[in-house]
Amino acid sequence: MTMTRRDFLSASAGLAVMPVFGGRAGAAPLPREADIVVIGAGAAGIAAARRIMAANRKVIVVEAASQIGGRCQTDTTTFEVPFDRGARWMHNPETNPMIKLARSAGLEIVTAPSGQKIRIGRRNARAGETEEFLAALVRANRAIDEASRRLDVSCASALPKDLGDWAGTAEFVLGANFAGKDLKDISVVDKVRAQDRNTAIACRQGLGTLITKLGEQVPLALSTPANRISWGSRDVAVETPSGKIVARAAVVTVSSNVLAAGNIKFTPDIPKRTLDAAAKLSLGSFDRIALQMPGNPLGLARDDIIIEQSNSTRTALLYANMGSSSLCSIDVAGSFGRDLSAQGEKAMIAFAVEWLTKLYGSEVAAAVKKSSATRWNAAPFALGAMSAAGPGAQASRKVLAEPFGCMYLAGEATHETLWGTIDGAWESGERAAEAALRRIGALRDTEPAAPPPKQRQRAPQPKAAMPSSQFN
Repeated sequence: MTMTRRDFLSASAGLAVMPVFGGRAGAAPLPREADIVVIGAGAAGIAAARRIMAANRKVIVVEAASQIGGRCQTDTTTFEVPFDRGARWMHNPETNPMIKLARSAGLEIVTAPSGQKIRIGRRNARAGETEEFLAALVRANRAIDEASRRLDVSCASALPKDLGDWAGTAEFVLGANFAGKDLKDISVVDKVRAQDRNTAIACRQGLGTLITKLGEQVPLALSTPANRISWGSRDVAVETPSGKIVARAAVVTVSSNVLAAGNIKFTPDIPKRTLDAAAKLSLGSFDRIALQMPGNPLGLARDDIIIEQSNSTRTALLYANMGSSSLCSIDVAGSFGRDLSAQGEKAMIAFAVEWLTKLYGSEVAAAVKKSSATRWNAAPFALGAMSAAGPGAQASRKVLAEPFGCMYLAGEATHETLWGTIDGAWESGERAAEAALRRIGALRDTEPAAPPPKQRQRAPQPKAAMPSSQFN
């Protein structure tokens, strides 16, 4: 987990075209059987389905929502530029297959913004103050790394007590802005095992647009929730409002919160070990408040990213003038973000305007011409943003990925090192599909298995870091 002065804030083969079933009048009827059924059309579900199709096996994806994407949703109508309401960044361009797929699909891939600033009151931090902040992050990360070698305690308990004026900012950067949870609710082992994510890559048309594009050839049924899944060692039956699908295996990609909430009924019940693991990997809170402000009243450059020196975690991150537009995103997260989101969109927008006014002056309020806010905790098919293991719960990721019967779970929560990212979700979907295909004898021995996830090697001297999740 390294960062430089330049980027310490920047990351806070052919398939036949298949029909889309359900969700609209005149659609083809839902298939009654498949080799493998996939639950959920987010990044993990689309990745799993594409892998199954590549093995020439019959697959059907059922999705409760009316659109593809899961927690990758791009709003292309509210503002003059695409607005990613959920996942914003991809990472690790050297190894991430999604980046190559995006380019092949004709989408524009861009690197993370290079302009970052710290605001202290109504001025930018001086060079010496920036150095102080960097030093605070170095010390905080070193302490978290050292603590992870002993016990899986909370990140907050490992944090140095003498970070001074930078304590609140460091807690926001390393906690809420990283995982959607405060440091007291994050496992030191989970945080340290997160792979380096310093190279952030965006899709100019939006990550939701990318997932939709990659799912165009996938047979799927939208607005078709899986109400009950009956499973055994030989087959699985998925009951939906549109009928029942029988398959030889299933890949389930719903979020850990949806799984733990019991929104899908399983017969027999899923193992208690699996359910407990999902509960220990609950989703953090991360939302965006979008403000359109023509005329650049903040005086910022294209794609500038701003945080403030704060004495608490009641703060936010600003992503300004996105793609040279007048759109700005104020990101709120952690316990403060959760409480604010619970008050509704009006309260969220009021906070964003108040926060910007504090940093840039009273003229900000009059400059806002259009606004919108996400509320992922209230989204019924997500119930939150990204998973984060609590203290002592990092091992739950491996448990959650364990198959039972002919059932295979996937999603960012099942990835031990790329949790909280679209990259981890995609890789987990491919991995689960590989396992399901091998179970039904659909892969030849000569076919290479999907590579295991790379484990992060701990550096002797951890450097300052602001790793990024899929949301920030």
